[in-house]
Amino acid sequence: MSETLQAADVDAPEAEAAPRVRSGNSEDLLVQEGDIAGDYLERLLDLLDYDGDIDLDVEAGRAIVSIDGGDDLEKLVGPRGTVLESLQELTRLAVQQETGVRSRLMLDVAGWRAGRRAELAELGRTTAEKVVASGEKVRLHPMTPFERKVVHDAVAGVAGAHSESEGEEPQRRVVVLPES
Repeated sequence: MSETLQAADVDAPEAEAAPRVRSGNSEDLLVQEGDIAGDYLERLLDLLDYDGDIDLDVEAGRAIVSIDGGDDLEKLVGPRGTVLESLQELTRLAVQQETGVRSRLMLDVAGWRAGRRAELAELGRTTAEKVVASGEKVRLHPMTPFERKVVHDAVAGVAGAHSESEGEEPQRRVVVLPES
């Protein structure tokens, strides 16, 4: 028997089909996004029979949801975070279905995104330092939007270098250049 995960609560009455957006400040709305995402992900973990603790936070104007603790969680990350990116998009769609508003929610599983952020920040910083020393631009390998943003932020912290993105998805990459 096949089960599907739906963003709407299965037990909700039909009359409750309208989006449930509460009035309030933007932080309240982000907390609401996190709650909806947490409920959605909790149901997913139950369906998969995976253990995991869900942590909700609001940071830099977006809801942050983290799943930690289970041995099987790395399967939800996939190679180079591909499964995590897809799961994040599905979670955003579940939030949008409930609120009627497109979500910018960020999902991390098993600390993968946090660890990747540290690796990419180091890559951006060291690449920028090499570019400043050599005066030659460097093209990095294709990256996801999340990865590119982390690298751009790291390059911005190095005097004498700047970065740009070039190419089309999925081959879009960061180019680090010396300041003119």
